[in-house]
Amino acid sequence: MKLKSSRRFDQSIRPDGRAVREVQASEAKTHLPQLLDAVERGETIVITRHGRAIARIVPEAEHRQTEIRVAIDGIKALRCAGVRLSTEEIGALLDEGRNSDAVRA
Repeated sequence: MKLKSSRRFDQSIRPDGRAVREVQASEAKTHLPQLLDAVERGETIVITRHGRAIARIVPEAEHRQTEIRVAIDGIKALRCAGVRLSTEEIGALLDEGRNSDAVRA
C-alpha cells in the first residue's frame, strides 16, 4: 500500500515549503519504514491518536537547522518592519507554541 493513497494521511505544506504529514498511530505502526524514508527526504511526520497529536518524527539536525534559520529570518523581517511585542505577548506566544507545537509542525 502506498502512503499517498491512504485517506488516513493528512499532508500540508509549511511556510518554508517542507511537507508535514499527519498519520494515525495504527498506520504509523504499519508503515514505519515508508515514514522514515519520507523523513529522510525532509518531511516532518506528526503521529496522532484519536485526532490528537502525540508524537513527531523530524529530520535530523541538519534539516532542523534550516528550519531554525527560516524562523530567525522571519523574526528579523518582523523587527525590520517595526513589529514589536510586549513581554506578555511573547509569553503567550511561547505558551501557545508549547501547547500546540506537535499540531502545527
